[in-house]
Amino acid sequence: MLPVCSATGEATPFLTALFTATTSVCVTGLVVVDTYMHWSFVGQLIILILVQIGGLGMIAVASMLMMLTGRKFSLTDRMLLRDAFNLNSESRLLSFLAAVLKGTFLVEGIGALLYSIAFIPEFGVKKGLWSAIFNAVSAFCNAGMDVIGPNSMANYRNNPLVMAVTMLLIVMGGIGFVVWFDVIDKSREGVKKGFSPLKVIGRLSEHAKLVLSFSLALILGGMVLFMITEYNNPGTIGEMSIGGKLTNSLFQSITLRTAGFTTFPQENLTVASCLVSYILMFIGGSPIGTAGGVKTVTMFLLIMNLRTYVSHQDEKVIFKRRVSEESMRKASAVVFVGVVAVFILTIILSIVNPVPMEDALFEIVSACGTVGLSRGLTSSLGTAGQIVVIISMYLGRIGPISLVALFSRSKEHNNLINYSEGIFYVG
Repeated sequence: MLPVCSATGEATPFLTALFTATTSVCVTGLVVVDTYMHWSFVGQLIILILVQIGGLGMIAVASMLMMLTGRKFSLTDRMLLRDAFNLNSESRLLSFLAAVLKGTFLVEGIGALLYSIAFIPEFGVKKGLWSAIFNAVSAFCNAGMDVIGPNSMANYRNNPLVMAVTMLLIVMGGIGFVVWFDVIDKSREGVKKGFSPLKVIGRLSEHAKLVLSFSLALILGGMVLFMITEYNNPGTIGEMSIGGKLTNSLFQSITLRTAGFTTFPQENLTVASCLVSYILMFIGGSPIGTAGGVKTVTMFLLIMNLRTYVSHQDEKVIFKRRVSEESMRKASAVVFVGVVAVFILTIILSIVNPVPMEDALFEIVSACGTVGLSRGLTSSLGTAGQIVVIISMYLGRIGPISLVALFSRSKEHNNLINYSEGIFYVG
């Protein structure tokens, strides 16, 4: 809110500052004022710091500060860090954290250098370098905020360097740190032992295989669907060349995985494309990464549960590994609570800020999935509408299921009682 943070030198209203702080630390990207125009360098720097904190996670950043100051980690600290990364054990936890931090800053640094090749000639050294750093951190953390202009990436939709760097950073941040390290370790092992690429892929963990294969299927599937539904739409890709249509359809499919950058106005999408967008935004990225959404693994387990029921299989097996019943129950709970949250928040937004249903649903799914795309609605929201979106972004980042678990009372004693089985007719 401080005057030094705005470009005009005037204090920013409380709700605008709160909305911006929330969208930054929740790495969403929805904004009520233009990031490049409203905020001064100090304001943009604060936004960038919040984006970095939100991308890595509060516990990870706090642990990093503990490591830098030489403070010893207690058992409670280690358990918090383990839960923050959703890991199954505490072995080599601090080395995993150090690797995450090094990998994050290395990838962001390389991204900034590549961006600077395009931005410095256009904006000059000072602004070009700052824009490159800001974009690299924002893209990797899947925040979708930028300081290069009012049209997001629209001015660069024909620039192969900027488009490629942005897509790679989004994917790198979205696939998850565990997948990173598994791919790196298996690749090193493959080089030392002379394994073929196929054998290296075969030696990846079942989690890495699932994330990579399902993510690739969603990206390519989304690209094909956008090509079909938007091919002749002059408001999106209709007037582009074939290469431009393919590139921008691919970019749209990737950015919907919680990134929030765009190369054309989302309000110009066809109804069919909106439906595809809802699905991709709701699924989001992969676990233990910077992306939001219910996550790829969660959705795949839900699909697997349906397939095994239809085929009368007792066990859920993926890549010759059995999925635990606890994982299946958690996946079902996460998706169910996510759908309920989106449904309720969309109704509330439609009541307090009457807009077309497809726009309200797009806004809420984008906020809950920490995507940051909007059909031109965010900046026109009233006070109540902004509060609803703030709550949606917050819930999307911590996860509705986490909030439910936090406020629910322990019922462990109920597990000591076994009741006789009842007869219920389902379906």
